[in-house]
Amino acid sequence: MNAAILRAVGVSKRYGGIVALDDVSLELAAGECVALVGESGSGKSTLLRVFNGLTPLDAGEAFVGGQSITAADPVLLRRGIGYVPQDGGLLPHWTVAANAALVPRLTGRADASTLASAALDLVGLPVSDFGARWPSQLSGGQRQRVAFARAIAAGPPVLLLDEPFGALDAITRSDLQAMFLALRGRTRMAALLVTHDLHEAARLADRVAVIRGGRIEQTSTPDVLMRAPATPYVADLLERARLTEARA
Repeated sequence: MNAAILRAVGVSKRYGGIVALDDVSLELAAGECVALVGESGSGKSTLLRVFNGLTPLDAGEAFVGGQSITAADPVLLRRGIGYVPQDGGLLPHWTVAANAALVPRLTGRADASTLASAALDLVGLPVSDFGARWPSQLSGGQRQRVAFARAIAAGPPVLLLDEPFGALDAITRSDLQAMFLALRGRTRMAALLVTHDLHEAARLADRVAVIRGGRIEQTSTPDVLMRAPATPYVADLLERARLTEARA
């Protein structure tokens, strides 16, 4: 396996009496996609925010590209990581082209427009057709494609994806999942994907980490997860997702 691009070691976080993360350790190799799967409140989005430098730790350490997040400049850290939230987070008064060029412009790249154009091509929205449009003129799926273009335009080594397909209808969701698979095939960026959908995790991820109550119950390939759930909770999740048939 390649060297870890993301690494959490014994990470813990509490909000008052609520345990968000409890001694979590996880590694993401360069070029790998790991899906964090769990119910609401399980801690998956908190772990994502740890790597983005948005959540200070109570215990443990987290690393991005081998550098401790506590030693990193938080602004530079976030500019070096691609991020796609569930709602896209586009700037409504900026055109598609301007939104896609945001990170390269913030990092002072003279070729920001060229990078944005290439990223829009990769997500299926050629700048000649979509660059001058406003986010309000796009469908939900198109807005999320722009969010992906913005995340990849500067060529980050890793993407943090917080339920990026969760607000889409089933057909659009499937189309964007296919886009994501093609994107990873072409760019080889690593990705940490937060999702509550085991089917999505099995389709998109190289490994799946099931998290419950701030603790990781199992991390394995989708095939191993379905054939050999490590805990009753994981088995129950598979049963509820109707993925147990795959183990027969």
